[in-house]
Amino acid sequence: MGKAICTGEIMRIKNFKARMANRDMMAGTFIKTPAYELIEVLATSDLDFLCIDMEHSPFDRGRTDACLAVARALDFPVLVRVTHFSSETILQVLDMGAVGVVAPHIVSAAQAADLARLSHFGNGGRGFAGATRWAGYGTQSMVEVLAQSGRETVVIAQIEEPEALDNVEAIAATDGIDGLFLGPSDMSVSMGYTDTNSQELINALKRTGDAAKASGKAYMTFVPNVAKAAVWARYGPHMFFIGSEQGWMKAGANADAAGIHAIG
Repeated sequence: MGKAICTGEIMRIKNFKARMANRDMMAGTFIKTPAYELIEVLATSDLDFLCIDMEHSPFDRGRTDACLAVARALDFPVLVRVTHFSSETILQVLDMGAVGVVAPHIVSAAQAADLARLSHFGNGGRGFAGATRWAGYGTQSMVEVLAQSGRETVVIAQIEEPEALDNVEAIAATDGIDGLFLGPSDMSVSMGYTDTNSQELINALKRTGDAAKASGKAYMTFVPNVAKAAVWARYGPHMFFIGSEQGWMKAGANADAAGIHAIG
């Protein structure tokens, strides 16, 4: 793994993309509950990032905006897993202040190129506006805003079908893609399995990791806990989405409830 970049208490958003490229070991989680207070609380933790899950959770535009406003104010990196990589969806979450996007169901290099184009300014890409929260509400010049996009905006392609695995080397090599995220549950289901314990999934984890490393891209996956992360780290991932805030709340509640029930 690369040498860790010291971020201290400041510039966490500004340094996030560089930390990904440096292959720092990082921990994050999915946010399933559309409440800005959760962002506020978890920004005080030792996590490195959060990911708002618009794909599988009830985040509308207003609640996503509120969560990203708090994240931006606290200088805490928050990604958004979008429902699809349409220009409208990507534009909105980036303008709101997301550090980047995670796009599901990327199965080809052509799709990856479209995703990268829509996430950055340019011909046929992200529409330019300097008066957004992300751009500092008009406090930066056009040159500065364009430079910020290249320096900070993160684009992650989610690999979750066998077709994507067939093309993973080309996807990883696509300009503008900063990282690959292998979804182990989706990949397993797509392969016909009912759990995430198959050798075929392990092979997919390794192949995706090799592709990311060969192209100098970041590599991340989802794990239910640290024990699984320790096992799967051997296949290359250095960023882990560990469960979700819902899972942590239930685990903590159950542990304490079991302790109380055991008294006497």
